[in-house]
Amino acid sequence: MKLKIGSKAPDFKVENQNNEVVKLSDYKGKKVVLYFYPRDMTPGCTAESCNLRDNYAKFKKAGYEILGVSTDSAKSHKKFIDKQDLPFQLLADTDKVVHTKYGTWIEKSMYGRKYMGTARMTFVIDEQGKLMISLKR
Repeated sequence: MKLKIGSKAPDFKVENQNNEVVKLSDYKGKKVVLYFYPRDMTPGCTAESCNLRDNYAKFKKAGYEILGVSTDSAKSHKKFIDKQDLPFQLLADTDKVVHTKYGTWIEKSMYGRKYMGTARMTFVIDEQGKLMISLKR
């Protein structure tokens, strides 16, 4: 699914690291940085998450909430948050519903082998729930 800038960001309902239900609609009236990453505890995902952690005060001052999404379990997210001292929520999209809505569950290739996995992408959503920015890394 290809999302367009200015279109309404797809709502979702998924559990966070504490097995609490989180919906994008809970953030209406707030700006959200929604980042998708492949795996907890891996070097690239740790660097990305720690960069957001290190700049978290700047995001908050500018009025942004940060939500990370991967297919890892809530338990894995809790360990990742505790180990890296992450100040934001991580969402456990184990059934890939959120990934599908945002077009981040894609076919990948490594060493000639094709497989399905998470595209490393970030979406910035405005206070009205519309997509402002979409970045693929």
